[in-house]
Amino acid sequence: MSNGGTENGNPAVVGLAGFGLTTMILQFHNVGWCGVGPIVALAFVFGGLAQMIAGFQEFKCGNNFGYSAFVSYGSFWIALGVIFILNHFNIYHSSTTDVGWFLVVWTLYSIIMWIPAMKIHGAMAITFTLLIIGFILLDLAHFGFPALTKVAGYELMLCAAAAWYMMAHVIFAQVFGRDILPVGKPWLK
Repeated sequence: MSNGGTENGNPAVVGLAGFGLTTMILQFHNVGWCGVGPIVALAFVFGGLAQMIAGFQEFKCGNNFGYSAFVSYGSFWIALGVIFILNHFNIYHSSTTDVGWFLVVWTLYSIIMWIPAMKIHGAMAITFTLLIIGFILLDLAHFGFPALTKVAGYELMLCAAAAWYMMAHVIFAQVFGRDILPVGKPWLK
């Protein structure tokens, strides 16, 4: 759908879609609803490549938050896909603890990003809050509390839905010419 050439598209709609959808399918796996195959495919293509492309487009828009978030989380998905493939083919096996440390550093990155997220708007703050909680649950699951994987799965489904909500907010606002889905005030002034 053309916007008449008067403005550029917002790359966040693809970044948020890739993040939300790939996060959602991983959580379907974490709660036992599906295998790893769809996760690996999405990790490389939608959560990985498409999200990274969106991040590079955010760079062109001068949005360092979107640039960092989408390129970084796109890289997260590609790296996770590589871990799954290396494990599957016994090329290099990452132990539960190895994956745990991988998740810990992503938790720390997410905490850094949470602070500016709270300054953007409420929906962004909620998404990053849910992401951090999910990462912490997964960290704990990989360091001796495996039952928390399923808890993290359900909690991170909410995170994925929050990302989709922000995507829908941007698309609906452009299509309808007004704010249909409110995102709330920033948590930080």
